[in-house]
Amino acid sequence: MEKLPVGCLDTECKRLKKRKMSQVKFEELLDAGVHFGHLKRKWNPAMAPYIFMERNGIHIFDLHKTSAKIDEAAKALKQIAKSGRKILFVATKKQAKDIISDHVGGVKMPYVVERWPGGMLTNFPTIRKAVKKMSLIDKLMADSSWKSLSKRERLQITRQRAKLEKTLGSIQDLTRLPAAMFVVDVMKEQIAVKEAIRLNIPIFGIVDTNSDPSNIDFVIPANDDATKSIELIVKEMTKAIEEGIQERKAEQKNDAGTKEKKVVKGKGEEPKRRRARKDAAKVEAAPEKAEESTETKAEEKE
Repeated sequence: MEKLPVGCLDTECKRLKKRKMSQVKFEELLDAGVHFGHLKRKWNPAMAPYIFMERNGIHIFDLHKTSAKIDEAAKALKQIAKSGRKILFVATKKQAKDIISDHVGGVKMPYVVERWPGGMLTNFPTIRKAVKKMSLIDKLMADSSWKSLSKRERLQITRQRAKLEKTLGSIQDLTRLPAAMFVVDVMKEQIAVKEAIRLNIPIFGIVDTNSDPSNIDFVIPANDDATKSIELIVKEMTKAIEEGIQERKAEQKNDAGTKEKKVVKGKGEEPKRRRARKDAAKVEAAPEKAEESTETKAEEKE
């Protein structure tokens, strides 16, 4: 894919910098080459609202809109992570595989970086059976009967385990359908996008100028070919997810603390009530005792 070098767009960069936006974020987006689109002849007209201009036959993204869309997507992902639900990341292109496995694996979210297994979402129970098969193989390998198998049988089972690990190992913790899906290249991952649309799963996607944004719920208009561009956007998303997870943990701790306080308070109130009742009884009995004492004294005098 032909891309212009950064140095040839000095005038355009100066014009873009005049826009109202965070200077630091702008510089990061610019250095990462997020603003480069595809050739003009390969563009999708539906991406026209996100294109700033055309230079030497290549479309340039409006970084002001890209920055706003990144923030919008990050906020939405943060809320999903805060609710304790899972977000599935999909990126089978070579440039994004290592980025997704490093950053997304760090926040313990499921991801697919190898071939997308057809029907992974629409036929989810079958995929779960394959994942359970991995755990059964692990139990078999840990059992003493493993050594009793022939060398050929053990080799076949280990190869099967390695194949399942490669394709499904990253979604081992995905016990139910994800709450959302993040796609790096919506054009390349068409099958995954179609399955998510069929199941009404919200889609977050990096959309280049040659893609159709109409079916994407949270569009991030950006260069989906450059490694730096993908890494910058994925970092922002994983940061937001991490914040959401931390906030969820903090809320759970606070809830647990308030429950403990209520329990302690409930135990302490009962003795206090008993003491108050005893004191009230003493006060009520005090006048009667005083009257009895005066009567006894008068009788003694007589």
